Amino acid sequence: MKPIPFFLLLPLGWAACGFSAAAPQQPASTHVWQQSQNTDAARAMTYTRFTLVGKFLASPQDVVANRPALVVDCIPANESHSKGRLLSGNLLVGTPLKIIYVEPEEIHGTSYFPKIVVRYRTDKAKEDQENWSPSTEKEKTSASIPKDSLKKILRARSVAITAEDEHGSPVAMQFDMSDPAAVEAGCNVD
Repeated sequence: MKPIPFFLLLPLGWAACGFSAAAPQQPASTHVWQQSQNTDAARAMTYTRFTLVGKFLASPQDVVANRPALVVDCIPANESHSKGRLLSGNLLVGTPLKIIYVEPEEIHGTSYFPKIVVRYRTDKAKEDQENWSPSTEKEKTSASIPKDSLKKILRARSVAITAEDEHGSPVAMQFDMSDPAAVEAGCNVD
């Protein structure tokens, strides 16, 4: 048997290293509902929070440290003595959103409601435009999702949501939806 010179094996070794570097390992999917248990001391209750992180397609003007998220809070079945119960659904953006004031359908004086204009599209469906209520925090960096809209969003595979920041610039977000079974069961949203 004749020995193979080392310099002939060297290109073969480099090629093997090159092929292994060309196929990096795929990261674990971040598009899953994260579940956590939280306590509200003021109301003396424990609730379940489901969080799904999305991504910005058109970033806000202000620097945002976090990515957008859909957050659904529910009272678990064992706490509500029946099926789970939806507390709230929220879109967390992380930058102040543009607030408009909408006149109510029935006028009982001079009152207007603060709203955030949101456009969203589920999968390939027609885009919906709705007025969602802003969050209660001072900065107004999130919006409350109405229950009917939340049902549509949970049934989708992909959701694109656009709102305006406080400067009027569009903030576009996308969420790759994962299996909503745990959220629907835990919150009785079906």
